[in-house]
Amino acid sequence: MCMPWPRGKEPAGFDPWCGQREDKVEDQTALQPSILIIEDDRSLLVTYTALLEDQFRIYTAENGEKGLKCFQQEDINIILLDLRLPDMDGMEVLRRAKRIDENVDVIVITGNSSIRTAVDAIKLGAYDYIVKPFENDEVMSLLWRTLERQNLMREVLYLRSEVDRHHNMGNMVGQNEKMCQIYDLICKVADTNATVLIGGESGTGKELIARAVHQQSQRRPKPFVAVNCAAISETLIESELFGHERGAFTGAVEKHVGRFELANTGVLFLDEIGSLRLEMQAKLLRVLQERELERVGGTKTIRIDVRIVAASNENLLEMAKAKTFREDLYYRLNVIQIQVPPLRERKGDIPLLAEHFLVKYNQAFNRKVQGFNQAAMQALIHYHWPGNVRELENVVERLVAINACGVLDMDDLPMDLVSVRDKTVGDIFSSGVSLKEASSEFDRHYILKALEKSRWNQTEAAKRLGIHRNTLMNRMDALDIRPDGNDAI
Repeated sequence: MCMPWPRGKEPAGFDPWCGQREDKVEDQTALQPSILIIEDDRSLLVTYTALLEDQFRIYTAENGEKGLKCFQQEDINIILLDLRLPDMDGMEVLRRAKRIDENVDVIVITGNSSIRTAVDAIKLGAYDYIVKPFENDEVMSLLWRTLERQNLMREVLYLRSEVDRHHNMGNMVGQNEKMCQIYDLICKVADTNATVLIGGESGTGKELIARAVHQQSQRRPKPFVAVNCAAISETLIESELFGHERGAFTGAVEKHVGRFELANTGVLFLDEIGSLRLEMQAKLLRVLQERELERVGGTKTIRIDVRIVAASNENLLEMAKAKTFREDLYYRLNVIQIQVPPLRERKGDIPLLAEHFLVKYNQAFNRKVQGFNQAAMQALIHYHWPGNVRELENVVERLVAINACGVLDMDDLPMDLVSVRDKTVGDIFSSGVSLKEASSEFDRHYILKALEKSRWNQTEAAKRLGIHRNTLMNRMDALDIRPDGNDAI
């Protein structure tokens, strides 16, 4: 694999049949950078080895062919290449090494009379050159600069991959098994043109998944156009999707380009598609089948190249059985199905999501909120989150907006997140009190929370609690709850 050292001149510890040191094999050399020295002057090989052996894994070759063979077989960081070799020109070795791995750093060695050749070598891709005779410090300095550059390049590539990974998955956060399956499915289907149908409750992040499909695909540089079908009136949805010509209807004072045309060559995301009326579903089905449309009031046929990603928080198959959604449209859309789990089914992701939103809104609001204490985090985990991830994000946004710094605790959480299980059962039960006393303790805590949230405005607190103000005052007296200096209103 590598050139044998000249008999009688081998540095101590070298295998006579290979230029890699034996005594380093079982230590930490696997972590050291490697260097291949292609040099026909055996005395220079000994000099190089004595200089570099403590900090590099060293491979040697006495000619170009052996050097290239060694380079193909070993993991080499740097090639130190003499331009004058017995079997082939050093420039040819450089060309062939670059064909094997264009990213390898080659440092060429030349004499004073061949500096122009060294400059030509740099044009072919060599990283730098050394002129004979040279100082040892000069060689070491150049090698370490080369390694530093390699480390920087690796760091840049790593950071780019992390940015791409984060960006491509649309800021989705989670390690739940169902979410990981969704990530895998996105990666598998993104580069196809297959239609994707995303199901899940409101607030689960269906649009994030649609954007992730777009970002992972070859259509990434092209438009991503989102339409919330439920948010557009029935009279305007056709115009919004397909566009209209001037004068097509009352108020159409100019031509309007629809969302399909805006998304041409890209992705059109049809959110809440189940809200479309049957007549509109029929028109949509035709466009999906024919890949062409006409603007409202127009006669010109417009060809389109759009990938469709649709989403619904309703069961479209059940709607199709009930004849409220076209069955043929359902099967046209349901090529790749992604079902997003509600947050209550991925509670293990709640701490990750909460921290993610905490960082997001600390940056947005210039806050320094440090996190949640254990009790507050347990309350977040135990809450059922009917609004799913969107509700969790809104809660964290509100908490960061209100609190400039510090650690968030139970008292900072919204009242509806603080349930008897989260706050009182463990503490009260461990104290051994009776059911009546436990009920009173819960009532006291709940009323205090309502008073705190209403800034001790008893009228507002009574409304929060769903009782009359006089009833609240009686309960406060019975539970010995006092304003403590606050103005009771």
